[in-house]
Amino acid sequence: MNGSTLQTFAAACAEELPGAQLEHPFGPDWEVYKVRGKVFMLMTDVPGRPVVILKADPGEAHALREQYSHITPGYHMNKKHWITLESGEGVDKELVRELVTDSYRLVVAHLSKAEQPVDPHTYGTSTRAAR
Repeated sequence: MNGSTLQTFAAACAEELPGAQLEHPFGPDWEVYKVRGKVFMLMTDVPGRPVVILKADPGEAHALREQYSHITPGYHMNKKHWITLESGEGVDKELVRELVTDSYRLVVAHLSKAEQPVDPHTYGTSTRAAR
């Protein structure tokens, strides 16, 4: 999948998530997806390369960076808790959907129970592929 396809598919995944909203707080070059006002995904171009920036569990983020050369520390974000995803070998729709959903769930888990649009411990887990 190329860079624009990556961003288009990631956006489609994000838009399917309950309570997700697209905003442009940093201008038209940054697409920011939030749930209840909290960021779970950003998209922009990093010197000509379309990227998707997602929240990730620190241990999982490290493992992903080891496994995929197209996953790096979060661009302009906390390098421990965020990853940057670029198009490339091994980056497919299944991986993108899983990473977007995981990012969303991590953010939802930190919302108060009353604010949570879904149960972050069970949402999206029935369709997850074992890695």
